[in-house]
Amino acid sequence: MCGIAGIYGSKNQNLTKARLGKMSAKLEHRGPDAEGYFLDENLGLAHRRLSILDLSDTANQPMTDHTGRYTLVFNGEIYNFQELRKRLKGYPFQSSGDSEVLLAGLSKWGISFINECNGMFAFALWDGKKEELILCRDRLGIKPLYYLRKGQEILFSSEIRSLVAGLGSSPDLNRNALPEYLRYQTVHGPSTILEGVYSIPPGSYMYISDNEQEIKYYWKLAETANTSIGGMAYDDVLNSVRMSLEKSVRRRLVSDVSLGVFLSGGIDSSAIVAMGSKYASSSLKTFTIDFQEEEFSEAQYANLVAEKFETDHETINLAPYELIHQLPKALEAMDHPSGDGINSYVVSGVARQAGIKVALSGLGGDELFAGYPIFKQFHSLQNKKWLLSFPKFLRNFGGKILEFKDPGIASSKARSVLNQESLDLEFVYPFSREVISERASRELLVPDHLENSVYKIVRALVGYGSKGFGLPILSHVSAAEIDTYMKNILLRDTDFMSMAHSLEIRVPFLDHELVSLALGISDKHKYPHSPKRILVHALGKDLPSEIVNRPKMGFTFPWAIWMRKELKEFCGDMISELGKREDFVAHALDNQWDLFLKGNPKVTWSRIWHLCVLEAWLKENEF
Repeated sequence: MCGIAGIYGSKNQNLTKARLGKMSAKLEHRGPDAEGYFLDENLGLAHRRLSILDLSDTANQPMTDHTGRYTLVFNGEIYNFQELRKRLKGYPFQSSGDSEVLLAGLSKWGISFINECNGMFAFALWDGKKEELILCRDRLGIKPLYYLRKGQEILFSSEIRSLVAGLGSSPDLNRNALPEYLRYQTVHGPSTILEGVYSIPPGSYMYISDNEQEIKYYWKLAETANTSIGGMAYDDVLNSVRMSLEKSVRRRLVSDVSLGVFLSGGIDSSAIVAMGSKYASSSLKTFTIDFQEEEFSEAQYANLVAEKFETDHETINLAPYELIHQLPKALEAMDHPSGDGINSYVVSGVARQAGIKVALSGLGGDELFAGYPIFKQFHSLQNKKWLLSFPKFLRNFGGKILEFKDPGIASSKARSVLNQESLDLEFVYPFSREVISERASRELLVPDHLENSVYKIVRALVGYGSKGFGLPILSHVSAAEIDTYMKNILLRDTDFMSMAHSLEIRVPFLDHELVSLALGISDKHKYPHSPKRILVHALGKDLPSEIVNRPKMGFTFPWAIWMRKELKEFCGDMISELGKREDFVAHALDNQWDLFLKGNPKVTWSRIWHLCVLEAWLKENEF
C-alpha cells in the first residue's frame, strides 16, 4: 500500500522535483518505507512506498519496464499476481512482488490487462513514447485517486491535501456541495468538498494526452452481476458463496509482513477470522474495541470467536478521555470531511503499534448479504404500492400522524417516503441514508443554498437499480448501498484513517468475483429471515451460534453519551464557530445543538457530529 502523485502537462515550465516533493511530503504517512520520483519532459511522478510484498529495494517505485517506454506508480495490491506472472514468461523480472507484474502486463497487453487483475488499486501509467498518461482505479473504489485541472496541467494524487500542496494554493470550497454534506455526511463522487477537485470513478480509467482527456469504464457494478446463480438450488448457492469467500480470504493472506484482523464479534468479521484461521501460516492477530458503556460493548462476542479460532487477541479499552486525547490527530488525518471514521483511526493505531502492517476487515458483508434494515424495508415497500393510489394530501396527513405518535428519525423518513411520486428505488433510497432531512438542512444554510441538487446526484447514482439489468430487488439495494454509502463514506474513511498509521486494510467481501456472485442471488434465497442468512448458512458450524443469534450492533462509539459529557465543550465550540461562517445560520445551528442536549429524539448525535467535523476540517485546512 502506498501513495502516488503526479503532474501532467507542465512542459517543464513548472515541473520540478521540489514541487513534486511537496506533494510527496503530504503522503509520507501512506508510505514511510521508500520515496521515489520520475521526471519526463511533460510529466512528473512521485511515489511513497509501504512495503508489503517483496521488501527489497528492487520493488521501489516509480518503476520503468525493461524497454524504458512505460513507467508506473501504483498504490494497492494485485492479489492474483502470482498467477498472472506465470502468463508473462520471458519478461525479465527484477522483483518478486505484484507491482512489476502489473507493469509487465500493461506494457504487453495494454489497459485491457486490468480486467485480469483481482485486487484493490489506483495507479498512473506513463507511455513515454506516445506521451500518454492513464490514471486507473479499482472496480469498487477501495483505493482513492483524485485529480484537478489548472490551465494546461492535470495534477493527481492519492489524497486531496497532496493535490493542494502541488497546486500551491487551496481551491475554493465547493459551496454547492454543502447541502449534500449536511444531508449525507459526505459528498458523493466524483465531486468533493473542494471546487474543481474530483475523484476518478471506481471501475474506470482516465486517458490523458495533449489533445484528449476522457474517462472510460472497464467495469460496472450491476452489469457484471453473475445472473447464472439466480436459478441455482439453495445448497448450490451456499457452496458457491463459501468457495468464493474462501478464495478471496486466501488471496488476501499473501503478505511478506505481519497480518491481523479487525474483529467486532459480529457475523462479518467473525466470518473473516473463521476463514483466515484455516489458511493463515501462523496464528492470526485480532483486535477489538471495548467500552465501559456496556450497551456498546461487543467484547464478549469477540472473545468467544478469538477463543474458538485461537487467535492472538487484543482488546482495546477505549475510555472517553482516551478518545479526547486522540481526537485532534484523528481529525487532522481526515483528507475529506466525514461523519464517520474515528473508530477506524483508533483501531488502526493500536494494530500498527502491535507491529501489524496489514489488517483484514469485514467491511462489505452487510451490503452484499442484506444486513441493513433498508433491505427488508424496501422489499416490503414493493408490496405496498397501493399506497400511491391515495391522494398526496392524505399520504402526507398519514405521515404527520405517524410522526406525532412516534416522533423520531424513522417516522420522519417514513413521512418523506409517503410523499414521493413513486416507490421505486431512486425515489425511496435517498431517505435511508439521510443524516439531516432536506427540510432541516435548508434551515441551517443561508438562502443562497436553497438550490439543492442532491436528489439529482443520488438518483443518478442509484437510478439504474430499478431500471434494467434484471437484478433481484434486494440486489438493487445492494448496488445502491455500494455505489453511495460504502464508496463515499466507509471505504474512503477506512482508507485515510488506516493509512494515517501506515496500515493497509484488505476487504475480502469486496473481491469483485464475490460481489458479482452475491448480486446474482435471488431474493428467495437472500431474503434475511434471519441476519444475513445466506452468509451464515454458507459458513455453517464455523460460526458460533452465539454470534449468529446475537442482536445486531453497528461498530460505533457511545457518541450520544460522550457528546453530552466529555465531548460537550468541543462540540459546542465547533457548532458555535460553524455558525460564524457566511454559509450557515447561527441560531438554527444553536437550536439543533440545544435540542440534542435536551434529548430530542429527532436530533440524534449523528445530526450534530458531522457538523462538528466539518468545522474542524475547515479550520484545519484554513478555510
